[in-house]
Amino acid sequence: MPAVAVRAKELRYAVDLTAAGELREETGVVLDVPAEWSPEHLILAALVRCSLKSLNHHAGRNGVNVGSASGGGRTLVTKREMNERYALVETDVDLAVDLEPEPEPDALAELLALAERDCFVGSSLTAKPSYRWTVNGRTIGL
Repeated sequence: MPAVAVRAKELRYAVDLTAAGELREETGVVLDVPAEWSPEHLILAALVRCSLKSLNHHAGRNGVNVGSASGGGRTLVTKREMNERYALVETDVDLAVDLEPEPEPDALAELLALAERDCFVGSSLTAKPSYRWTVNGRTIGL
């Protein structure tokens, strides 16, 4: 019997930038982004939110509740050596979360690795981000 191809889920998003500088998402909701924010700031914000969303997804599948969650990111944009094009070449992400119950060390490391792996924003970058996690007040080394 031939194998049945499983079709991957497709998620589609859209934004429009108006002549007045407004950003609108696909349902027409205006995204309130200060004009001073650069595209690089938006990528960092997307990376932080995506990483936390990915953590929340995997934590929920494992019976772990994500309480307070926050984060920040920094990046360096300069010419890449390989092609002399400007790009994000170094990106650091710091995330602080409260988990209940806190998984055992091995399970926690696996959960955080899944959160990093399955954030499509981070996995879309050529230069992979470096993550630092603080879980329940303790910095976790991966």
